[in-house]
Amino acid sequence: MAGPHLQQPSFLLATLKADCVNKPFVQRCHDLERVIEEFPAKELHAIFPWLVESIFGSLDGIIVGWNLRCLQGKTNPTEYPVALDFLDPSGPMMKLVYKLQAEEYRYDFPVSYLPGPVKASIQEQVLPECSLYHNKVQFPSSGGLGLNLALNPFEYYMFYFAISLITQKNSPITHHVSPSNSAYFILVDTYLKCFLPTEGSVLPPPYSNPGGAIPSPTPRSPAVPFTSYGMHHTSLLKRHIAHQPSVNADPASQEIWRSETLLQIFVEMWLHHYSLEMYQKMQSPHVKESFKPTEEHVLVVRLLVKHLHAFSNSLKPEPLSPSAHSHTASPLEEFKRVVIPRFVQEKLYIFLQHCFGHWPLDASFRAVLEMWLSYLQPWRYAPEKLPQSAEPLPRSVSEKWAAFIQENLLMYTKLFVGFLNRALRTDLVSPKNALMVFRVAKVFAQPNLAEMILKGEQLFLEPELVIPHRQHRLFMTPTLGGSFFSSWPPAITDASFKVKSHVYSLEGQDFQYKQMFGTEVRNLVLKLAQLICQAQQTAKSISDHSAETTASQSFFSWFRFTPSEMNGSYTGNDLDEVGQDSIKKTDEYLEKALEYLCQIFKLNEAQLTQMMMKCGTAQDENGKKQLPDCIESEDGLILTPLGRYQIINGLRRFEVQYQGDTELQPIRSYENATLVRLLFRLSSALNDRFADQMDVLCSREDFIGRLCRYHLTNPHLVQKIRYSPVVKDRTSQNWGPRISLRFLASYRTLLSLLMIYFIASWFYIGPVGCTFIILVGYFLYAVIMTFFSEGWKPHEH
Repeated sequence: MAGPHLQQPSFLLATLKADCVNKPFVQRCHDLERVIEEFPAKELHAIFPWLVESIFGSLDGIIVGWNLRCLQGKTNPTEYPVALDFLDPSGPMMKLVYKLQAEEYRYDFPVSYLPGPVKASIQEQVLPECSLYHNKVQFPSSGGLGLNLALNPFEYYMFYFAISLITQKNSPITHHVSPSNSAYFILVDTYLKCFLPTEGSVLPPPYSNPGGAIPSPTPRSPAVPFTSYGMHHTSLLKRHIAHQPSVNADPASQEIWRSETLLQIFVEMWLHHYSLEMYQKMQSPHVKESFKPTEEHVLVVRLLVKHLHAFSNSLKPEPLSPSAHSHTASPLEEFKRVVIPRFVQEKLYIFLQHCFGHWPLDASFRAVLEMWLSYLQPWRYAPEKLPQSAEPLPRSVSEKWAAFIQENLLMYTKLFVGFLNRALRTDLVSPKNALMVFRVAKVFAQPNLAEMILKGEQLFLEPELVIPHRQHRLFMTPTLGGSFFSSWPPAITDASFKVKSHVYSLEGQDFQYKQMFGTEVRNLVLKLAQLICQAQQTAKSISDHSAETTASQSFFSWFRFTPSEMNGSYTGNDLDEVGQDSIKKTDEYLEKALEYLCQIFKLNEAQLTQMMMKCGTAQDENGKKQLPDCIESEDGLILTPLGRYQIINGLRRFEVQYQGDTELQPIRSYENATLVRLLFRLSSALNDRFADQMDVLCSREDFIGRLCRYHLTNPHLVQKIRYSPVVKDRTSQNWGPRISLRFLASYRTLLSLLMIYFIASWFYIGPVGCTFIILVGYFLYAVIMTFFSEGWKPHEH
């Protein structure tokens, strides 16, 4: 490629676009790296928007770009490492970003592609509270449409990177792609580790302008200090209007401007899709969802949550002297102190509330569940060395986490109630659903955690009259002058006030709190315990049924001829396919979950024992499951809501049997269709021809009459176990004496006759003689059975 002085920006852009079609991926990246090194910022400025779009795809999702979400090392061994190197924080793309950043270029980002609440706020000409949007909104001269954000190169690049997770969700994805192994997932983790480091400080930019370090973006509303957990900050719009910056921000704040910008972009693009007002409206089942997160989206958010815990927990211990704190704490350390409550807590809570209420009741909810549990356990990501022991014991939650639990009380209590409501509507016999119940119960059963949650609830329920003038402290605003970190608000020592502030800031002053350890939630837990017991019994019955089926298999199993197929009943279950190992896992998960729930809520062992005995005696004298819960009415049995739940989850079922004429049953898989039809016509002709004679013979009271009744009638048709639950009284039909030859169409019967004829040929017995012997033998068997048929019902199994 020619040198910079021979190229025009338009020609450079056209050349790069042509390379996208004509050159392989690796060669294109190599050429781009050389262009970034050789060309000046003025010419690179013209290709930057196109390059970003060609990598991450267009905002409307039409251009897929490099499709980083599907790029994996196993499927793309050549392109995968090249893409990661090119987009690495120290790679060519970020060098281009810093090169353009030094020249203070700006790029337009359409407001229409921002998350719903942000877009609505800006379009109403109300500046969002997030400082990320301050001094960036460009209102068109004509007004109305065409709003844009003027972003610096770093912001523009990260906006596209973050939003590609949302805009490209409809791109083609093969089933074997694992989100956690994709190039996008790896890059998110890399950017978090680079710009939010748990050790050391943020690395300096790889490219510097001749005058020194890369400048930070135009300062936002000046000196907006961070606030601690539960602090209410005043409207940033008012600050923005009243205090326009005239000088650069404090130099100390420039140390972490990339860290703060990266975090704000990730949180805004991935979590800020529901505002508090929208969340209140979404409680109605008639409101249509405006945004549906995907499982991959949730996995990326979980990665963010885990890293933020590790980042926050890497905070150095506070010095003993308050004066030393204000002088020695670096901006990065101060950022770690408030990163979760200031930037993440509210948006993540609303995001989780939406997922708990609207996610499908299937196993994909596991991703949401694990993300929630990761947020609830910051101690898992604390750099603490545990003493090694031969047997790992349950780790007790330290008292130092009490403040976090109290100031995130709704994350623990209200979302737990939301999970209970989901669990009560799922099939707990499924191993994946049982595992989710087990995971939640195990987390909340950690030693000392339930006690700290209870303490937080007690603090919230304390009367308001304990501390006077509390309202003034709630809305106290720090001084707006000075540096970004100046005028740090004094720490609030009143734990009760912080808990109340947290709850009311998320749910409003009129919120009716439902105690996690109150009577109402305890009743829900008891219902869940009852469902767990029922699910255990169902899993046991499925396991026993599978074992019996395996043990009873015979040589004729390939004909699929079983007693259940003969009487027309269905005794199978959709869960038969899960296998013995899965059923065993289900039982283990449910047993441990029940044990954990007893520990958390101090459930009465006698009550649980009685519940389990009740579930255990849910079998009748024949060892079969009871019928679903019903009520008697004039029209017969009517299912109750509990009965419908039992049927849906496979806990109980009606005995389904064929109630009509056995001669007119559907042709079975173990029967020959042609023979069934021919034998039916032959039987019908014989019955029509000799109907009167058979009636006379069967009406006799002597031995001949008993012998004819044994062969020509079918008494069990009149004595069915149960008819349809819809019709209370149904007049049974008696078809009278008749001949039925359908049994000769069964493959099993035909194979048995064939084997008898084959064995008879060894003894030199011809077909006629063998047939005569069979008839004589059956006649003798019929005579013997007739003598013993008086007083019992023949042909019943």
